[in-house]
Amino acid sequence: MICYQSGSKILINDLQFLTGGGGTNTAVSFARLGLKTAYLGHLGDDENGHKVLRELKREKVGFIGTVGKEQTNYSIILDSIEHDRTILAYKEASDNLRWADIPKGKLKAEWFYISSMMGESYRTVERLVQYARQAGIRVAFNPSEYQAKQGAKKLQPVLSRTDVLVLNREEAALLLGMRPEDDIKALLLGLYKSGPSIAVITEGPKGAHACDGKRMWYIPARKVRVLESTGAGDSFASAFVAGIIKGHGIGDALKLAITNAESVVQAYGAKPGLLSMAEARRLVRSRPPRVVETKI
Repeated sequence: MICYQSGSKILINDLQFLTGGGGTNTAVSFARLGLKTAYLGHLGDDENGHKVLRELKREKVGFIGTVGKEQTNYSIILDSIEHDRTILAYKEASDNLRWADIPKGKLKAEWFYISSMMGESYRTVERLVQYARQAGIRVAFNPSEYQAKQGAKKLQPVLSRTDVLVLNREEAALLLGMRPEDDIKALLLGLYKSGPSIAVITEGPKGAHACDGKRMWYIPARKVRVLESTGAGDSFASAFVAGIIKGHGIGDALKLAITNAESVVQAYGAKPGLLSMAEARRLVRSRPPRVVETKI
């Protein structure tokens, strides 16, 4: 726990304004990894929304979302002496993506990557995964802690149509109604049985696990100089999915994922440390991550 004295004024040493959010973080990551990418979300018609659009354009990410009168989401990220972070998140625009407003003609993709969506936006996600199933589009899903708390039954319309599911250990336990300290094999199989073809559980500095129902993989994290952990999960999940899209096996996809995440935590913000596919592969070759594969 980090405590701040009530009523005090605290001087800070550094202040940066950056864009974030699971949707734009992963969109930029996919684009840098060489995939043709578009971002589907709802932004406010304000300076922060315009800043997001300018950055997406600069990163060669198309925008196929909607813009409204709501305020664009905003977060305040508090760093700590251990370089973990606390996020104060304000959500408004992102909760108002409406199915009726989406330009359906632009939903031409091989994959949908779905990050945390709440409110009206989650109802739109349910429609999107139905559309994906009918159109032969594969789905990756990275729900947040807010969604995981609702349980697998509530999320079943999406989970049942998911190809790759990525959660951290705490989120996985919440989703399944289990405890984070429960056996990792039980957690992985619980996620796998909820619907996806591949289940992935991340554990921050401890590494990550994956399961396809027949085999399990474990990749330990390596020691790197951590500046800040914001975006580590998004960078891992996007690189893992990109590896699967590129035809890599689960073990090699995990290597790309851990390498991308290691790069991101060595920079401030969720996007500056994101790697290109050439950079990620070069780092994997120069310092190959260890992957342990076992049969279930």
